[in-house]
Amino acid sequence: MNNLKVAIIGGGSSYTPQLINEFIQQHEALPVKKIYLVDILAGRERLSVTASFAKRMAEQADCDIEIIETLDRREAIKDANYIITQIRVGGLKMRRVDEALCLKHGMIAEETSGPVGFMKALRTIPILLDICEDIEELAPDAWLINLTNPCSIVTEAIDNYTNVKVVGINEGPTVFRNRFSKTYGVAKKDISMQLIGTSQLLWVTELYVQGKAKLTDAMLYKKLHMRNQKDISMDPYFLQTFGAIGGEYQPYYYQADQILEQQLEAYKQGALPSDFEQEEEKQLFSIYKHAKTIELPKGIEKRRGAGCSEAVIQVMKTIHYDLKQVLAVNITNNGAVEGLPDNVCIQVNSVVERHRITPVQISEVLPHIRGLLQYIKAYESLTVEAGTSRNIGVAIQAMALHPFVPSAETAHALLQDMFIENEAYFQPVIY
Repeated sequence: MNNLKVAIIGGGSSYTPQLINEFIQQHEALPVKKIYLVDILAGRERLSVTASFAKRMAEQADCDIEIIETLDRREAIKDANYIITQIRVGGLKMRRVDEALCLKHGMIAEETSGPVGFMKALRTIPILLDICEDIEELAPDAWLINLTNPCSIVTEAIDNYTNVKVVGINEGPTVFRNRFSKTYGVAKKDISMQLIGTSQLLWVTELYVQGKAKLTDAMLYKKLHMRNQKDISMDPYFLQTFGAIGGEYQPYYYQADQILEQQLEAYKQGALPSDFEQEEEKQLFSIYKHAKTIELPKGIEKRRGAGCSEAVIQVMKTIHYDLKQVLAVNITNNGAVEGLPDNVCIQVNSVVERHRITPVQISEVLPHIRGLLQYIKAYESLTVEAGTSRNIGVAIQAMALHPFVPSAETAHALLQDMFIENEAYFQPVIY
């Protein structure tokens, strides 16, 4: 099928230009004819900026992709072949509110994990399920590619509560592959990995470079663990005996005391973790809206989340041409990892086909990885239940289960404050 239609929901995102750039670069390989950028009324100004920039990029590249901006979600979804969701319900404003509350109660504030990620999921799940109702009606054969965080939680909700074909993508596998490629000076195709985890807690458990086993290469541990963390020390012997290579979120679980200390000290000075992203977005939009801007800003490929765009195109090409490639995505377990329910969303190598995505079964999982993964998946599944049922009891159980939360009393107290501040977005029910 040629002349593909793509809808990007959350088209006013600062990440949209990177997505558009990938579509332009891969236009000959992936015949996309129309890209609809859709957003809500409150995001109209940002949408206009990203759409205008996208059109300038396409014109500069002499690419005939038609960029259409709209506030009409149903227009964008109707007859689309692929729908990409990248929304942040409540924006950075509500993220900052949640971060401040979290630190006030003495807990780590991280957008996609722990209490801040939990509240983000509760704001997001009802909106995405509503979007999926439109997809079921207007584009029942479309694939939904979910980039919205917390990715594995949101993807699990969509898969369990709708009939939409969904796959979740985050940048972890792309970051690993790019770094291994750079470390060893080889092409990306020469890197083979086995991955296991969720979108926010991922491990590489097998690594081959040009067919040679490299997992135990001690140099990797020093180079790959500390992305986006400053002055966080990891015990070298712990890393070298771990038996796997952890992603950027690993320090939140194994160096939580150091991270919390840093965040609390910054909080005393009036700074929150999202301050950097807020300033980054401000700078990016000041560049995007300039009429002479026709290329992506230098260094943008290094920002957090930048690897998602490359992964989106790879997944779409594999689906479109039915290549049956093995890609690491967020998908329903279906027995791939023993010890986890079949209906939970995990991130593992999967065979991607036009009509389905099938996770590759993992024969053995190290006990310490299996234990933490089971723990986190129990929290994530309870979060899905809380987001769909609005049951305050389930919400308390989910919050109290997360490793960032020290007690049930603290979980309840924090939740009460969060529900008050998030009243416009989520209203819990007492059963």
